[in-house]
Amino acid sequence: MKIIKVKDNSTRASDEFRAIPNITSSILDKNVSKLEETGIFVFPNSLKEQESITADQFILNKVGQEYRTSNIMGFLGYNEENLIIESRFSEGQQDYFFQYLIENVLKIPYVIDLNTIIDQDNKIIDLFIFIFPYYLKQAMRKGLFKQYTRNEYNNNNIKGTIDIQRHIKNNTPFIGNIAYSQREFSYDNYMLQLIRHTIEFIKKRKEGAGVLNSVRNEVKEIREVTTSYNHMDRNKIIVFNNKRPIRHAYYKEYRELQKLCLTILQRHKHYIGNGKEKIHGILFDGAWLWEEYIDTLVSTDFYHPKNKDGSGSQRLFSRHLGTKIGLVYPDFIGRNQENRIIADAKYKPIQNIANRDYLQVLAYMFRFDSKIGYYFYPNHKETRDEVLYLNQGISYERNVQMREDIKVTKLGLAIPKEVENYKDFSKKMKKAEKAFLAKI
Repeated sequence: MKIIKVKDNSTRASDEFRAIPNITSSILDKNVSKLEETGIFVFPNSLKEQESITADQFILNKVGQEYRTSNIMGFLGYNEENLIIESRFSEGQQDYFFQYLIENVLKIPYVIDLNTIIDQDNKIIDLFIFIFPYYLKQAMRKGLFKQYTRNEYNNNNIKGTIDIQRHIKNNTPFIGNIAYSQREFSYDNYMLQLIRHTIEFIKKRKEGAGVLNSVRNEVKEIREVTTSYNHMDRNKIIVFNNKRPIRHAYYKEYRELQKLCLTILQRHKHYIGNGKEKIHGILFDGAWLWEEYIDTLVSTDFYHPKNKDGSGSQRLFSRHLGTKIGLVYPDFIGRNQENRIIADAKYKPIQNIANRDYLQVLAYMFRFDSKIGYYFYPNHKETRDEVLYLNQGISYERNVQMREDIKVTKLGLAIPKEVENYKDFSKKMKKAEKAFLAKI
């Protein structure tokens, strides 16, 4: 077993990756959008579909004789090779901070330890099972997947194509029924059958009830429409879905779910090199994960527009004709209209918050009539909060002075350092969250 551990947003000598040549060649200088046909799952899914290519969308970049990681973190496996990309804000042997973000955003409990998961195929399956509810919800927001299916009947109400061989076999001597098949637009199709088989597979595992509890309404819908379900058909359904991946752009969420279901049901085949997708893993955009985590803390006091899925969009300008232009997505907009606050979640150290970050938040503050702004960042160095007051006047006239009525604060959430275990880390994080919220 070959394991390489690196931090996100860090640079390492290319020689250090010699032990994992297959993983390196699979991801080096490749955008996450090119991972479509692999066994790699990316959070959020929309990272794969963005038209603008940014450095944050690459897993590993070559810079001279060195390799540089980006905001992407998680784990990748290829036969005996393994790469773990940890959070730069964690210290020690265990990346408790990354685990804590995953637990709070995706509700994946710490029983799935990313640092030991690669040693046990069964634990890899557990991790994919825990992300199943997320993908199921994402897909079913588009409604139930509907597809043409060919169904077989044997009655006297003929509506389709007569099946001569089946008719002779089933209706001799003739008693009035006709064997025929009919092409129908149905919910009871190969995709929903695959989901149903995955649900039943998860249900039988010890953690199954807890996993499916968060999507019980979706599970109920799937069970109601897959009336032809038979557990003996699992292999046939797997083969059929492998041959017919969903291609329609509208159902891209179902394509991701289809891939996940096949990964779960085929289990070890992908991980010991027998399947066509030898590379596998789960990756997270650190900036997205941090932003969604902050939302779990401040959602009662802030609106949260989401540029990844296009919800809650705002416009900077309006024309006389009534059209609105200048699409923007502030991370957080305070709900208090009398004292509006604008906040930006930054997955970066305090010293890296500068320049364009300042212009962005000030533009949002001006647009929403706010005099208070915040940067929410992970504070792993016990750095003191920094309050910045807007200047007025210009240097040419030598009248620049500080305005105390408009300010922006770099507010860090302290990341515990010295901890005994994950339980201790989690306890200290809860304490840090209370101190963080008290300052807003």
